[in-house]
Amino acid sequence: MADAGIGGDDVDATWLGHFNGGLVPENFCASLVLGADDGLRWKPAARVENACASGSAAIYAAIDAIEAGRVRVALVVGAEKMTAVPGLEVTRVLGNASYISEEAARGMTFPGLFGEIAQAYFAAYGDHSATLARIAAKNHANGSHNPLAHMQRDLGFEYCNTVSESNPYIAAPLRKTDCSLVSDGAAAIVLVDEATAKTMRKAVRICARAHVNDFLPMSRRDLIGFEGPRRAIAQALAGANIKIDDLSFAEVHDCFTIAELLTYEAMGLAERGQGASVVENGLVYADGGLPINPSGGLKAKGHPIGATGVSMHALAAMQLCGEASGIQVRNPEVAMVFNMGGSAVANYASILERAA
Repeated sequence: MADAGIGGDDVDATWLGHFNGGLVPENFCASLVLGADDGLRWKPAARVENACASGSAAIYAAIDAIEAGRVRVALVVGAEKMTAVPGLEVTRVLGNASYISEEAARGMTFPGLFGEIAQAYFAAYGDHSATLARIAAKNHANGSHNPLAHMQRDLGFEYCNTVSESNPYIAAPLRKTDCSLVSDGAAAIVLVDEATAKTMRKAVRICARAHVNDFLPMSRRDLIGFEGPRRAIAQALAGANIKIDDLSFAEVHDCFTIAELLTYEAMGLAERGQGASVVENGLVYADGGLPINPSGGLKAKGHPIGATGVSMHALAAMQLCGEASGIQVRNPEVAMVFNMGGSAVANYASILERAA
């Protein structure tokens, strides 16, 4: 709010992206946001949940209200506290975001589900363990320069590519370094209508967005097709009337390294089974033609569930405003955010550009 130059009195409504599911005892959290500023009192407040895409869902709900003319200024917060319960409980809670009767019921966790996706990919296109390690190493290298990242340490390719006591298999072929972090965190953005944006000292326009949901049971989907992400990204690009080559960078949902690899293919950067090529040719590195996750991604900056989608949009906006300390991309003009809930079930793609 300070960054936007507004107070609580200026805000018409607030939205909170928050998954919870038992991570904390508070189930009725929407009005906790009001504690940030007394001026928020009496304003509408709602919690939005859509698994790991809860933050983006909150953003899109606020945009809908603005476009409907009911709201001029919206405050969107994403927040999650994951470390108040033991690790096994975190795993159980997150597992309940899968199709319980088919997946969680047979003991599958999200590392296990994405491990199955990785196994299917390897069976179809060969062992890509080294590719996944390069993605992990890339994102940890990026995160080492991000002052907001949970893990600010460059682990290097050899460490990420080696199974060891400190980097064991979590769900083969996924190693610990192939899995995102369990993090506490929060992020917030201010959204306004076009007329109000013209009065602000800076603004980033969400010029297109797409939300696509797929079937929840993995048994009803092509494990490695990533059809939901592919459709959401294509719709967002079409809505902005741009092509993938027009992007300056992207923040994508790397809950597991296999998810980032499949997202390369869903974006159209490579044909199916050829995602490794954009790692090998350097395209997706911080100094490449299309940096992917310059923030360090969920792998390094962390993945506090409800905060993630808001954080991705906030960091993309900071990049476009030239305010991404330590991780600034060269001359960014257009960005994409891709945030995913579950195993490619809830898919949100946004196109952002600097407006002022």
